[in-house]
Amino acid sequence: MRSMQRTPSSGPGPSAVDAGLLRDVSLVCLAGGVVGVSFGAIAVAGGLPVWVPVVMSLVVYAGSAQFSAVGVLLAGGGPVAAAATGLLLNTRTAAFSLAVAEHIGRTRLARLVGAHLVTDETVAFTLAQRDPARRRAAFWVSGVGLFAVWNACVAAGALAGGALGDTARYGLDAAFPAALAALVLPTLREDAGVRRAALAGAVLALALTPAVPAGVPVLAASAGLLLHGHGRKGRRT
Repeated sequence: MRSMQRTPSSGPGPSAVDAGLLRDVSLVCLAGGVVGVSFGAIAVAGGLPVWVPVVMSLVVYAGSAQFSAVGVLLAGGGPVAAAATGLLLNTRTAAFSLAVAEHIGRTRLARLVGAHLVTDETVAFTLAQRDPARRRAAFWVSGVGLFAVWNACVAAGALAGGALGDTARYGLDAAFPAALAALVLPTLREDAGVRRAALAGAVLALALTPAVPAGVPVLAASAGLLLHGHGRKGRRT
C-alpha cells in the first residue's frame, strides 16, 4: 500500500511533460539554433579561432553576454573589457536563479547543473506551469534542450565561419548590434524610464568612443541605470 501513496513532490510523473510543452520548447530551440549558428559563424569569420565561440558557449552559455563579449573583441577591445561587458549583461540571471531555485532540485549536483542552465527562456517556461511537478519538468526539458541545440549550432556555425571570408561583404558584421537591439526593444517599448536611461547611456558611450579603448564605452553606458533608479525612487515618494 505504501508504494501506492506517491505524491507529486516525489518527482514529475508521466503527465508532467506533454505534447504542448515539447512543441513550445522545440520552437524556442529552433529559434535559438538559428542565432547560435550566426554567432559561431560571425565570430570565426571576424577573425577569432573556432575554439573561442565553442568554449564560450559551453562555459558561459548566455547569448546576449556572448554576443557582447565577442563584439568587443572584434572591435579591438581587450579580454578584460569583453569579460566585464558579458558579466554586466549576465547579472540578471542571479535574480532568475532565485525565482526557479525551488524547482531545480534538492541535490548539490542538480543545483550546480541547473544553475548553469538558467536563461530567460528556461525561467519563462518554468514559471508558466501551474504545479511544482510540471515546473520542474519544464525547467529541465527546456534547459537541457536549449543547451544542447545552442552548443551544437554554435559549433556548426563556427566550423562554417571560415568559409565566409570577410563578413563585411555579407553585412554580417551588423548582426551583433542587431541581435542586441532585438533583446532590448521590448523593454524599451514598455518602460519610459528605461528609454530615458538607455538614451543617457548611449549619449555617454558615443561621447567616450573617440577617447577610450573599445569596450569601455559599453561599460560606461551602464551609468544610465542610475538615472533609471533615480526615476523609480522619485515615483515612490
